[in-house]
Amino acid sequence: MYDFLLKPEERALRDEVRKFVKEEITSDFLRKMDNDEIIYPREFVEKLAKYNLRGIRFPKKYGGRGMSWVADVAATEEIGCLGMALGCASVMPSIVGEALDKFGTEEQKEKYLRPYIEGKLVSAEALTEPRGGSDFFGATTKAVLEGDHFILNGQKRFVVGAEGSDFFLVYCKTNFDPDAHKYGKISLLIVDDGPGVETEYHYGLLGCKGGGTGRLVFRDVKVPKENLIGELHGGALCFNQMMIPERLTSAAGCLGVWGALDLAVRYSNRRAAFGKLIRKFQAVNFMVADSITQLDAARGLTYMAARAVDENYTNMRRIVSEAKRFATEASWNVVNNAMQVMGGIGYTDVYPIERALRDLRLALIWTGTSEIMNLMIQHEYYDEVLNQPYDRRKMEQDAMNPDESERCFNDEDMWEVHESGPVK
Repeated sequence: MYDFLLKPEERALRDEVRKFVKEEITSDFLRKMDNDEIIYPREFVEKLAKYNLRGIRFPKKYGGRGMSWVADVAATEEIGCLGMALGCASVMPSIVGEALDKFGTEEQKEKYLRPYIEGKLVSAEALTEPRGGSDFFGATTKAVLEGDHFILNGQKRFVVGAEGSDFFLVYCKTNFDPDAHKYGKISLLIVDDGPGVETEYHYGLLGCKGGGTGRLVFRDVKVPKENLIGELHGGALCFNQMMIPERLTSAAGCLGVWGALDLAVRYSNRRAAFGKLIRKFQAVNFMVADSITQLDAARGLTYMAARAVDENYTNMRRIVSEAKRFATEASWNVVNNAMQVMGGIGYTDVYPIERALRDLRLALIWTGTSEIMNLMIQHEYYDEVLNQPYDRRKMEQDAMNPDESERCFNDEDMWEVHESGPVK
């Protein structure tokens, strides 16, 4: 982490979180998480709350710190060294809290957001369904409004915190008009753990263990009408907003792979082969060079995205999608290189490299796969280019006629593109 990327208050928070990671979380605790001896890390959540590290971006009136997105990313990068499960537990307030803060009523904020930030409650979001992952708006979980409450039925899977949470944010179908647009069919409900809410299956995962990931089933659950977040049938707006912290925290957490790279570098400076340290071999030090370059590029893009959100920059959603895709893919490359540098010992559980590799494979899938990020990026960019008026010149409509030359413009020159190539 480079200090010049942070303002003094952001740097102070980063140092505070770094100290927390070093002093409060033991290797034994991480091993128990990875062995699924811990179903959900409530102890970790309560420690975060003790140091006021669960509501970094949210207003102080609800127990938060009222700090920037850059500060949140800096904290998440440090906690990312601990692995995906603890990273997810630490950023879930940022995700769930986003919906409550932006769209919740004052009563909802006092009942759920404040105790959530204070560590008295634990929450999870319920999005994915068995019939579709990225096909979010094809959700079949439904809630029928009957008087002063909804009746909720359906199921969600891959819910991190399915076991261990006190309440859930559940996206469900509430508009059953077949002619309604898909964006106008979904609502977001706060669903308290209780009668009719069942964790039917606890997944055995390759990595990200100890986070209580499971499948939730809702059977005739009565949800008070006042637990609706935002407008009825307005869940698409909530979802769109929640994807910012979903994807930006995914990118930030993956930056914690610098811990694996540092370990591999230290190992290469001690391990000898063929009469010299393995760091002296070009095959090794070129992998290190490639890794640190990718990691720095991912860090730069992620912090740029965080600053874009802080500034409410017009194209922030595209930049956030870029950060999520690039940072997760770069971290995967870095941990693979770290294992390659360490050789066979890196494949064992003597070092945490193999755990980092198992964890980081999930980063390329959750909160939108790399392929979905590509769709988002190109869609946003096409929209920017094709719908943005030129500042100095307006492209002539007849330039779009295939029988005529295309005219392309820059600030200095006008070029006509002919079959023979560009001529001035």
